[in-house]
Amino acid sequence: MARTAARPQPTRSQQLQPWFLHCTACHQRLWADYKNRRTVATLTGLLRLTLDIRRCHNSDCPRYRKPYRPEAEGYYALPQHEFGLDVIALVGNLRYGEHRSVPDIHQTLCRRGLNIAPRTISNLLDRYDELLAVTLTDDRRLRGLLAEQGRVILALDGLQPDVGHEVLWVLRDCLSGEVLLAKSLLSARQQDLADLIGQVRDGLTVPIVGVISDGQHAIRKAVAEALPNVPHQLCHFHYLREAARPLYEADRHAKKELKKRVRGVRPIERSLEGRFDAEAEAARGYCDAVRSALTDDGRPPLEASGLRLHERLSAVAASLDRVAEKRGCRKNSSG
Repeated sequence: MARTAARPQPTRSQQLQPWFLHCTACHQRLWADYKNRRTVATLTGLLRLTLDIRRCHNSDCPRYRKPYRPEAEGYYALPQHEFGLDVIALVGNLRYGEHRSVPDIHQTLCRRGLNIAPRTISNLLDRYDELLAVTLTDDRRLRGLLAEQGRVILALDGLQPDVGHEVLWVLRDCLSGEVLLAKSLLSARQQDLADLIGQVRDGLTVPIVGVISDGQHAIRKAVAEALPNVPHQLCHFHYLREAARPLYEADRHAKKELKKRVRGVRPIERSLEGRFDAEAEAARGYCDAVRSALTDDGRPPLEASGLRLHERLSAVAASLDRVAEKRGCRKNSSG
């Protein structure tokens, strides 16, 4: 059934880029050809993803003009799905862990702010079942695909919808985007994760040439145990976010202090109601500029929102000073 109301605007945005800049087949430079955009409904709100797509332009390469999508995309959602993996994990946990009914699950998700139809709950349960049923013994699905590319770059992600819930671990191939194995675990012990990685390793007919994950110590040790000679790349985003956390906290405090100084925008707008002269329109323009600066959160950790707010407010203040200086010159000349 078609959507009967406009979808709310995303509350967050994230730009994702491929971690590999060279083709995995011919090792030539990948070209940044185009961008894709998709909106994913997660437990923390609507997320707008901007995906940088790269392709190899070597006509002799077996991966010629095949899109290479950001590896981190699979952490948020399955291909062509509008609901995130964290939502699927929560739906599966509520159904099989707490034995909730579909209407009860629907009410729970609605209370958490998700705009979702009751029928979609059944569809998400089907996706959860399909994920847990994925195994490497499905030769018809994987043998030809993996043999063609000749290698696997393994990504390992764990999704826990809430504290105390089971963690849905998803192991996928970054080159093809295919899910290789998915399993719910009560814990994230090193040995449990090493066993999962071992199942993937033993079931593949092609070698694993690299692993990508976040920096959890259990994951690091599990990869070192199961794949001792395979390079392990930590997620750039999580690594940078943790490194920039002290700067982010200082920037957030600075932004909070700056906002305290510009809380008088609304009284000014009220005083201009009913006025349409040039001076009133100019004042409204400055008020809009201040509001726009206050709502622009930037893209931390690379773009600090507090510094951006300071720059934009400084530009507004400089413009007001220039206007005041010009008005003063006119008064002096007329006098």
